[in-house]
Amino acid sequence: MHPRHHAKTHPDKAAYIMAGSGEIVTFGQLETRANQINHAIRAAGINPGDTLAMFAENSPRFFEICWAAQRSGVYLVAISSRLTAPEVAYILEDSGARILITSVELRAVAEEINATVNLEAYWSIDGEIDGYEPLETIANAMPDTPIADEMLGRIMLYSSGTTGRPKGIRAAYIPNVPYDDPAPLTQIAGVLFKASEDAVYLSPAPLYHAAPLGWSMAMTKFGATLIIMEKFDAETYLKYVEQYKATHTQLVPTMFVKMLKLPEEVRNRYDVSSLKIAVHAAAPCPIPIKQQMIDWWGPVIEEYYAGSEGNGMTWVTSEQWLAHKGTVGHAIWGELHICDENGDEVPIGEEGQVYFGGTPTPTYHNDEAKTKDALNPKHNDWSSLGDIGKLDADGFLYLTDRKAFMIISGGVNIYPQEAENILITHPAVADVAVIGVPDEDFGEAVKAVVQLMPGVDGNQELVEELLEFCRSHLARIKCPRSVDFDPELPRHPTGKLYKRLVRDRYWGNTESRIV
Repeated sequence: MHPRHHAKTHPDKAAYIMAGSGEIVTFGQLETRANQINHAIRAAGINPGDTLAMFAENSPRFFEICWAAQRSGVYLVAISSRLTAPEVAYILEDSGARILITSVELRAVAEEINATVNLEAYWSIDGEIDGYEPLETIANAMPDTPIADEMLGRIMLYSSGTTGRPKGIRAAYIPNVPYDDPAPLTQIAGVLFKASEDAVYLSPAPLYHAAPLGWSMAMTKFGATLIIMEKFDAETYLKYVEQYKATHTQLVPTMFVKMLKLPEEVRNRYDVSSLKIAVHAAAPCPIPIKQQMIDWWGPVIEEYYAGSEGNGMTWVTSEQWLAHKGTVGHAIWGELHICDENGDEVPIGEEGQVYFGGTPTPTYHNDEAKTKDALNPKHNDWSSLGDIGKLDADGFLYLTDRKAFMIISGGVNIYPQEAENILITHPAVADVAVIGVPDEDFGEAVKAVVQLMPGVDGNQELVEELLEFCRSHLARIKCPRSVDFDPELPRHPTGKLYKRLVRDRYWGNTESRIV
């Protein structure tokens, strides 16, 4: 189960098709280009255990780089294409990346990075960027045979950290692991996702996210053909399902919402009967939305709960969900433990922090405090993503809240302290709390609740000024979409902000405080 095998048996079969441009990359081409990139990596002095970074949108070159890294023993840091230059620079420096690979579409940010970060090499894809060498030119001069020291590489993703800066999730480096060593997600793809070489997998999301990248690479191992959307659009997605007769797909709930808001005659225009499994995750799905999707597509909607940390996973089919509405599934990797603040398990039906046991515990790069905080205080081999939930008598998990104040908007994790750290520096702001509030389209929307300096008038002009101030420093997705003013935020005399009190004003007395 590896693209190299399929390159030998079906070299002319499409490994992936870029839906918008129609560009096809065959398994034979993927093998050749990944080998050439690996020779370029080694020629640049990048050896097993080293780190390189990719800052790109859904480019045809994305998987060529990923599959090169996957068999060269390096860590590949996949960076969100939405980030600003200072945010990318932080990740490059924190991860210890030695090479940055970026696309011509991100030229403006890429040139700013080149001027501020000192790396050993800068490579461009899909065109030329000042200060960057075109990777295609470098790779085309290299042999198309495998490098001599192939071994398993790792994808390194960044999650939110306790200081407000994202933290890398970095698996321990183990040398000389075979590149075709089966990963847990590959096994899950075969058993539950029913992956096969006959599958057509439609991926509508940015590939720098853990789930789209992980599922896409797992499907490629089985020899499936991927259809990669450069950007999600609700009607276009339905068109591609029909056009390519997609059998498998992975989405987030906000995509369901956008499709359901299409006029009924538009939704009914497209044949989606080819779909066998449509799995969703990344954010909780409102019960009415999921019910409507099952009514529309049939019992092909499946769901899982997991994190980039890879410390456990639940799964639920449509049939199981209909019998346990609101659940995110039962454990399929690791065992579930619901614990109180002391680390002791609570009875069935009671809320507590959700822990996975019997699986590797996460390690956050350069953040021992966050690594320690993820562990149960009495069971150091149980780890948590920070969510609150409960189990029913059948072992199905229901999420009800988050321990931390992570915001999940449209499936994207947003750590509010990043925006708080920016807004507090504005001269009109005395105190600020950034929270997630209910949003019909995205599940949660980012809102800033601001306490102003004495004598400052909280008007609409100031709202716009604060929003633009934040956007000038952070990626737009991380910044508030709205601002409310509060005469005095609730703080303890010690300085602790009671953010829960602020947040509860917007959520009310609901059964679940996450959407």
